[in-house]
Amino acid sequence: MSNEEHSQEEAAENPPASRIDGAHPGWRVTLYTTWVAQVFAIVGFSFVMPFMPFYIRDLGVTDPKLVAVWAGLLGSGAGVTMAFAGPIWGWVADRYGRKMMVQRAMFGGAIILTLMGFARNVHELFGLRVIQGAITGTVPASVALVSSVVPKARLGFSLGLMQTAVFSGSAIGPYLGGIVADHFGYRVPFGVTGALLLTGGILVLFGAKERFVRPSSEAEEQPLRVREVLAIPGLLPLLAVFLLIHHINSLVMPIFPLYVEDIMGEPGAAASETGLILAVTGITAAFSSIAVGRLSDQFGHKRMLIACTALSGLTCFPQAAAQSVGQLLMLRAVFGLGAGGMFPAMNAMVAGIVPRRSLGQAYGLTTTFSAIGWATGPALGGWVASQLGYRIPFVIVGALLLALIAAQHYGIREREQE
Repeated sequence: MSNEEHSQEEAAENPPASRIDGAHPGWRVTLYTTWVAQVFAIVGFSFVMPFMPFYIRDLGVTDPKLVAVWAGLLGSGAGVTMAFAGPIWGWVADRYGRKMMVQRAMFGGAIILTLMGFARNVHELFGLRVIQGAITGTVPASVALVSSVVPKARLGFSLGLMQTAVFSGSAIGPYLGGIVADHFGYRVPFGVTGALLLTGGILVLFGAKERFVRPSSEAEEQPLRVREVLAIPGLLPLLAVFLLIHHINSLVMPIFPLYVEDIMGEPGAAASETGLILAVTGITAAFSSIAVGRLSDQFGHKRMLIACTALSGLTCFPQAAAQSVGQLLMLRAVFGLGAGGMFPAMNAMVAGIVPRRSLGQAYGLTTTFSAIGWATGPALGGWVASQLGYRIPFVIVGALLLALIAAQHYGIREREQE
């Protein structure tokens, strides 16, 4: 092991032309393996989303208002613990390797999601969601791994590709999960989720390559910690945008299946219909993420972020007035085009201003700020829906996204890390 580390240090001092930008020579294998694994993971996580409010009812919560509130709390519970755990896992990643953090998130998620299928009441389900937030986080872990090995010139494309994994998984998972739930009940899909996450973890274990060199003891003793990473010019405003976007976009998610059921007028196949709508949204978002990833390398990440935010915001208002599942499906498809482009643009901006040696901490911080948004958004959305109905949260989301454009324009600046 020491000989390998010595050879890595020599290669770093005398890099071949293909590695002048810091790219790992096997970055393509790592990128595509991590992409496939991330698809499995996101399919698994999203497999249970279309029916979570119905599972809450199945666990004994019958008051419609309380169902909405509990749905919001379940969304927030994971966000709270993820906010605290994100920087810790980022610190570990920068010192012990990013690959092992991806494995931790996937194998840990496989265990926790499987156990959710055995919950006896909503309180046990909530407790498992809290633990899930502390253990999982496959997206930031995978992004940190990919960002640390790909060439800078392909960063936008690579992170856009990784975002397609998120949205492709989000397209496949809800639809299949809704069908399984409608035919086999609400517990079986959790077992399927566990198997999918286990598969993703195995793929990363044997397929992803990372020649990680642990920082020297002298470097570890220097106080380059969270405070100094936050002091990197331009990072804190960008983290604030991560928080706001996740807060805004998560407002409607816990009550979305209930909104679909309300439009249908009968419970029937609400889980399947919700899954179909989320699937179409995921497909358009996946297409957008890879397209925006390429375009942002040419025209600027900030410019594409603003354009995508505007598109998503404008399509939220008519969603509040949808009168049929078909109308809602078409509007969510357009919404997905905007939502899909936001995250690769933001992730690429982070990688552009943060040194590679601190990417784990940086993406740990994006996890924290995003998780704060996840923690506050669903709880607020569930409460608003319980008081004002299922349509008002969509109006709020549209207004907030349009207001966020000004913050993006004046608060964010792009700078490439030397």
